[in-house]
Amino acid sequence: MFFNTVLVVLTDLAARFLGSAIFRKHFHLVLSVLVMFGPALSLWVSQHSVFAKKTHFIYRIFLRSGWGWTCIFVGSFVFLLSFSIRRSISLSIRHLSRLGVAGGLWVGFCKLLDLLENTTGSCYERLLNSPEVTNGQPLLVLQEGASKSECLRAGMLWRGYEVSEDVFLLCLCCLLLAEEIAVFGPYLKLGGFSGGPLRILFLFCVLLLWLWIFLLICLLAYFPQFPTQLLGGALGCLSWRGLYQSWYRLGPSWYCPGRPGQGLLNTKTNGAAAEDKLNHDQCN
Repeated sequence: MFFNTVLVVLTDLAARFLGSAIFRKHFHLVLSVLVMFGPALSLWVSQHSVFAKKTHFIYRIFLRSGWGWTCIFVGSFVFLLSFSIRRSISLSIRHLSRLGVAGGLWVGFCKLLDLLENTTGSCYERLLNSPEVTNGQPLLVLQEGASKSECLRAGMLWRGYEVSEDVFLLCLCCLLLAEEIAVFGPYLKLGGFSGGPLRILFLFCVLLLWLWIFLLICLLAYFPQFPTQLLGGALGCLSWRGLYQSWYRLGPSWYCPGRPGQGLLNTKTNGAAAEDKLNHDQCN
């Protein structure tokens, strides 16, 4: 009974905060400011911290599989919420298709970014024993004709036009999480059924959102790369804007899955008004 009470209190507070108009209107702005000025944190953090090593387990376990973790928890929450309300597999699949669209967009952009880096990049060999050193760095000699894979396999350095895929992924996942789980607050206000499994999944999604924000801060503070991280954040925000603020507003159809919560929040008498308010809060 005690743990159930704690769970209800925590999830109600989190749902009320994430579903508020202030959070929904300004979260993407806060994220943009963080990406723009986050590298300045490198002036205060210690490079001897455990988070200053890319081999730290939190980077290996979560960052490298960020999209997988997001799909597991958000997909489970979206499916359980939609199916518990409508008992319709087709409706649940339609809401889950937003994750598939975002995943396809992420994979497509990653392929394009790799192509851009391969096309604009060049291979360089480090001359470690050379007496000519510039700013304490070894001299680099251009190696023509080598591809990126051949260059890296030979232990040489590849330099091209890069966009941070990690920052792109984290920004996209944060904005996607904020959009998908924000419907839980209006759903609870309508008196919707919220058992323990649904609340636990929602709490896991909230924790995952804060974990992605923490990892984003760590990347910007301990591994600042300007302007590649800024471009990655901008690409993530633009992807969210194109999907959730543009395409999904067209309404559910054969070519559009619709907004989160659409068709779910109007199960009560005042559900349509709540859904309209939620949609209005998404406007910026």
